[in-house]
Amino acid sequence: MPKVGVLMGSESDSPVMEQCLRVLEELGIDYEVKILSAHRLPELVSQYAKTAQDRGIEVLIAGAGWAAHLAGALAANTTIPVIGVPIDSSPLKGLDALLSTVQMPPGVPVATMAIGAGGARNAAIFAAEILALKYPETREAIKAFRERMKADAAQRSGLL
Repeated sequence: MPKVGVLMGSESDSPVMEQCLRVLEELGIDYEVKILSAHRLPELVSQYAKTAQDRGIEVLIAGAGWAAHLAGALAANTTIPVIGVPIDSSPLKGLDALLSTVQMPPGVPVATMAIGAGGARNAAIFAAEILALKYPETREAIKAFRERMKADAAQRSGLL
């Protein structure tokens, strides 16, 4: 049963959000993927958010570009954590998406990651850290992930 819902505003967001999915898979976290536009399909976004927790989803990750309203629309309709990933698909290179995602009104928070693929990776790690509070196997997977990162960095720097 998926614990994380990964949503994209458009199919064109897939290459960036693939980085998120790879990390979730590496950490052994089950997820589901949906493409739902907050502007073109607002009723479906609302319905998805309102039913996510009942379906076992514990964290939502939303990647979107341009006006990037997806994470906020989800957060407005659920109390489970929402993580936003601004996508660099617009002429403003993601700055518009970053501001749309990070500038949520008080009472409707969205944890906002960096623009692009790095932010997508961090969203998966952050979702795992949230889940690790409840699931010891996820906590151990994160520890192992960080050890691999440290070993890779040491090897690349010539220390090993």
